[in-house]
Amino acid sequence: MSKSTSRSPFGWSNRGGNAVTVVEAPVARSYRRRATIAFWVTLGVVGLLAATVASHYLHPIVGALLGGIVGALVGAVVFVLIVAWPVLRVFWHWLPEIVLGLAAVYGWNTVMQSTSLVVSLLIVALVVGLPAAIGPVRRRIMAVTWCLIVRHRLRLCFAAFIATNRHGSLPLILLARPTPAGERVWVWLRPGLSLRDLEQEGQVQKLAVACWANEVRVMRASRRYAALIRVDITRREPLAATIVSPLPDYVPTDVPANAPTSPGMPPVGLDLPDVPDEPVTTTADTPRPRRPRNTPTTTTNPTGFDPSDYA
Repeated sequence: MSKSTSRSPFGWSNRGGNAVTVVEAPVARSYRRRATIAFWVTLGVVGLLAATVASHYLHPIVGALLGGIVGALVGAVVFVLIVAWPVLRVFWHWLPEIVLGLAAVYGWNTVMQSTSLVVSLLIVALVVGLPAAIGPVRRRIMAVTWCLIVRHRLRLCFAAFIATNRHGSLPLILLARPTPAGERVWVWLRPGLSLRDLEQEGQVQKLAVACWANEVRVMRASRRYAALIRVDITRREPLAATIVSPLPDYVPTDVPANAPTSPGMPPVGLDLPDVPDEPVTTTADTPRPRRPRNTPTTTTNPTGFDPSDYA
């Protein structure tokens, strides 16, 4: 018995069997509804403008027909772009990986067609082996690889936030670059998400778990646009590493024992004959006699003014 199959947009589904889809059915229906509205709006606006311009050079009826055709063509292009945007967005998310894969495939084919097999394998070994053998190059490549991984992990985490809150759109992951502590990613938030949503209790920890990191800090990246935020991902503590100081290497080893010292250095082994060996008793060590508290003090003033009169 043959099973009846129905084809959904961007995927196949079998009735009574397993469904394999690229885009979920509710998302496809939502984008198809938007595409229909955009088609009619584009048809009306572009068609009216095109008919107005064409009427100046052609007959009004011919100009109206030409404007309708132009509006329908532009509206069809807009319709296709909006309907296909979920799939195009996936290609956009994986664009660096796709470019690297195409470069590797076409580069290998070019090398194979230009040289022999032995030379091709030797070139591939050098291209792959040298970066792996050189420490700074290998660490730089791994840092860039982590930037590519983090972009996908953040996107999955944002999708989970939106699914939980049932509102908002996926943000745009703009740029990711390596830092001494990890990675730094710039994100443009779409309507429905804000920095306050990410600063809630537990959200930053979820970002850290999703990115396989130790800590994640989220902050604004622009004073003008609240939608532009910066995500700092910490994987290691660069300040906690042991750094060997290069200063001992600059100390000369051939310094003689009786080398003159700097004037600012205190001399060693002082021999001052003028200083007595026995301790000197200062006046601060001898007790001073105390005067009675009630003894009046007499102040001699040449002008005859006595301050005790105003006591």
